[in-house]
Amino acid sequence: MRLQELKKEKTDPDPKALACYGMLSANTGRMYLRFVEGRPVSQVTTDFLEWLCEQAQAQSKRVLVLIWDNASWHVSKQVKTWLREHNQTVLQEAQTGKTGVRIIPCWLPIKSPWLNRIEPKWVHGKRAIVEPARLLTASELRQRVSDYFGCEQVELLQQKSRHSV
Repeated sequence: MRLQELKKEKTDPDPKALACYGMLSANTGRMYLRFVEGRPVSQVTTDFLEWLCEQAQAQSKRVLVLIWDNASWHVSKQVKTWLREHNQTVLQEAQTGKTGVRIIPCWLPIKSPWLNRIEPKWVHGKRAIVEPARLLTASELRQRVSDYFGCEQVELLQQKSRHSV
C-alpha cells in the first residue's frame, strides 16, 4: 500500500492537526486519552494531570509515575511549579487523613522515544486508523483513536483565555 499526502481545503474549519494527551497504565495496559481543543500548552497539561489524578484516585492509587519526553509543555516552569505545589498539597492533606495522588515525573533523555512504553502504541494507533482515500474530520479522527485504544471520548481539554484566569 502506498500512502499519498492529502491536501486540506483552505475553507475547511477542522484543525490541521489534533493534539492528544495519553497515559499508558503499566499494570493494566489501559490507555487514558484526552484530546485538546487548540494547542498543548502548560495549562492544558496541568488540566490533564488533574484529570489523571482523579482517574488514579478512583482506582485507589496513591502515586502516579509519569515517563515524559522533553516537550515544552511537559518541562515548562508552569508545569514544574504545578507538580511541586500539587505534591506538597497531597502530602499536607495526608497529615489530616485525606488521600490524594502524588505525581513522580521521570523525564527521558532528549531524543529517546524508544524508552517510553507509550510510543509504540502511538505508532500502531496511527497506522491502524489511517484512511488512505480521504482526510478524516477531527471528530472522525478522535472517534477512531478512542475506539482503537478502547477509550471513551471525554470532553476536550480547553485552553483558557488569559482574560478568564
